[in-house]
Amino acid sequence: MRIFGDSISGNCLKVKWTADHLGLAYEWIETDIQKGESRTAAFLAMNPAGQVPAVILEDGRPLAQSNAIILHLAEGSDLIPADAYERARMLEWLFWEQYSHEPYVAVARFQVRYLGKAVSELEPRIVERGKGALQRLDDALAGQAFLVGERLSLADVALVAYTREAGDGGFQLADYPHVQAWIGRVETALKIAA
Repeated sequence: MRIFGDSISGNCLKVKWTADHLGLAYEWIETDIQKGESRTAAFLAMNPAGQVPAVILEDGRPLAQSNAIILHLAEGSDLIPADAYERARMLEWLFWEQYSHEPYVAVARFQVRYLGKAVSELEPRIVERGKGALQRLDDALAGQAFLVGERLSLADVALVAYTREAGDGGFQLADYPHVQAWIGRVETALKIAA
């Protein structure tokens, strides 16, 4: 398997972390989005959306979109709950992550860290919704170790990717103590350096 990803992207790292956690063999192909490497003719032939991550599976088929990729990689593993309700809750978090978390927390991070904007220059809606997303996570993690059930799932993998870097976007993780503790647990479970 080949994984095309940019190491600055949480969406790409969650694919890498899932593959690593599951012990899957892969070749990482660094694809710098800031240099337009996901917009070349060769890349667009593989993934017409021009986004990373993208993978070429062992059988040669391409697959894109981070959460689709991690679901495919983790099929049949302990990262996907066996219980139907818990599996649906995991999916609920995956959908929420892409619609209500990543567009705010990750966008703020990218604009501040990589585009050089001051936090005060961010669109207020991005900051407000990013704080709301972090509070939603903090509330959900009060009294439980992981987002779904009693063990690590793809919900945790997907959401830790940008949450652990939220400080780069001006968010104060100290304001979310349950999130901070959860980040540590997920990093330990995935063997991610803090």
